[in-house]
Amino acid sequence: MLKYQETIQLQNIDRDTALALTYETFTKLGWTAQFSGEDSLLAMTPKQWKQIGEQVMVDYDAGDLNVTGSMLNGELIDPRKKNKKNVTDFVETFAIEKQNLTEENIQAKKNSLFLLQQQNEREEDIALQEAEEVNTVMKLTGSNLYVTYAIILLNIIVFALMAYDGAGIFEPNGLVHIKWGSNYSPLTLSGDWWRLLSCTFIHFGILHLAMNMYCLYTIGVYLEPMLGKVKYTTAYLCTGILASLVSLWWHTEPANSAGASGAVFGMYGLFLALLTTDLIPKSVRASLLQSIGIFIAFNLFYGMKGGVDNSAHVGGLVSGFVIGYLYVITIRKERKEQKANWVLPVVIIAALVIPFLYLDKHKVASTERNSILKEIKEGSYADNDRFDETYNQFIGNQKTALEILENKKNTSLDNVTLIKQLNETALPEWEKAETLARQMQQMNVSPAKHTKADAVLAYILLRKEELAMYINVLNNINGSTEKLGEIRKQIDETVGKING
Repeated sequence: MLKYQETIQLQNIDRDTALALTYETFTKLGWTAQFSGEDSLLAMTPKQWKQIGEQVMVDYDAGDLNVTGSMLNGELIDPRKKNKKNVTDFVETFAIEKQNLTEENIQAKKNSLFLLQQQNEREEDIALQEAEEVNTVMKLTGSNLYVTYAIILLNIIVFALMAYDGAGIFEPNGLVHIKWGSNYSPLTLSGDWWRLLSCTFIHFGILHLAMNMYCLYTIGVYLEPMLGKVKYTTAYLCTGILASLVSLWWHTEPANSAGASGAVFGMYGLFLALLTTDLIPKSVRASLLQSIGIFIAFNLFYGMKGGVDNSAHVGGLVSGFVIGYLYVITIRKERKEQKANWVLPVVIIAALVIPFLYLDKHKVASTERNSILKEIKEGSYADNDRFDETYNQFIGNQKTALEILENKKNTSLDNVTLIKQLNETALPEWEKAETLARQMQQMNVSPAKHTKADAVLAYILLRKEELAMYINVLNNINGSTEKLGEIRKQIDETVGKING
C-alpha cells in the first residue's frame, strides 16, 4: 500500500482540541470521516469514477499530529502524487482552522466530534450484534470441517489409486474409470446400483478433481457448521445419488459419468433453499444469495459445453433445494428445542427408494453387460495401449508394401522395374512388420490379443512367401502361378482370423 506522511507540531494544543480541529478539517475538505478512535481519526477522500478514494489517517502522538495518506486501489506507483497532495491539503487547511480557533467555536467542534464518536459506537454495537446473530445461526465460531476434509481426502486418495492403476492424471482412461465405479448405464442398470454413489468419488483428471474439491470446501465452510455433521453428510450423499440417477435418466445413449459435482451442486441447492427463508440473518443473506446465485448460473451455463454432465448438476441442484426446505423444518424445530425426527429418515428413504424403482424398471440385458465387462478386462492389461500402437504401425508397413502392386495395376511398369521395387521397398516393409508382430507376441495383453498377434505374424509370413512366388511368376518360373493362388487363399483365411 502506497503511503505518504507528514507531522504537524501542535504547540500547546491538547488532544481533544486537536482531534476536534482534525474533524473540522475533514469537513472543510469534503472528506468523509469514517472512524474515530481515542487518539485518531480516519477519513476517505471522494470516490473517483470506479475507484474508491484515498484514505487519510490522523494520529495524536505526544503533542504532534501524524498525518498519513494511503492509496487503497492496489496501485504500485503514485505518479500524480495523490497521497502527498491529500496530506498537504490537510496540513494547509488544518493551519487555517487553527488560526480561526476561538473559545466560542472550539466547543462546537468538540461536540461534532463527540457525535461522530457516538455514531461509531452505535455502528460498532450493531455490527457486533449482527455478528453474534449470524454466529448463533450459522455457528461459524469454534466449528470444524472434519466431514468436508474427510470427503476431500477420500476423493484425493481414490484419484491417486486410480492414477496408479492407469486412469490418467490429465488425460483420463475411460475404461479404468468404469472399472473403478463410474456411472455407466449398461453396468449401473444391470446390477451395479452402487455406481450411483461410487461415481461421486471418481474424477476425470486432476483439474476436474481440484475444481470440485475447491467448490465443496467453499460451501462446506458454511453448511457443515450450520447443519451439523449428520445432516450435512446425509445431504451430500443423498444429493450425489439423486444427481447420478438424473444423469442416468437423461442420457439415452450410454455415458461414462463421474465426479463430485452433482453432490456439490446439491449442497449449493440446499444452501440456496436456506437463503430464501428467514433462517439466516438479513445482514448476510443478500450477499450470500447473490454469490450463490452467480455460482449456480455460471456453472450451469458452463455445463452446456460438450464433455460436462449438466444433467447431474441440475439433478443435484433440485434435490438439494428440496432437501434444504425439509431441513428448514428441522432447524426451526431445533431452535424451539423441539424435534423433527422424521426428516432425515424421509430424505434417506427417498434417496434409496427412487433409484431402486427406476433401476428395477429400466434393466439392461446381461449380454450387453458381459460385452462391457469383457472390454474392461481386456483394457486392463499393462501393454494394451502399446499393443494397439504397434498394430497401427504394422498397418502402415502393410500399406506401403501393398502400394507397389496397386501401382502396377494403374501403371505400365515393366517386369524388371517392378521386381526391383518389390525387393527394395515391399520386402523391407514386410521385414519391419514381422519384427513388430514378434514384439506384439511378447506383450502383456489379453489372450484374445495374443491370438491376434499370432494371426498377424502368420499373415506377414504368408505375404513374404507370396512376394517371393510373385517374383518367380514375373521371371517366368514354372509352377509358381498355381502355388501363388494357394498362398493367396491362405492369406484371405488369415485376414479373417485377424479381423475376427
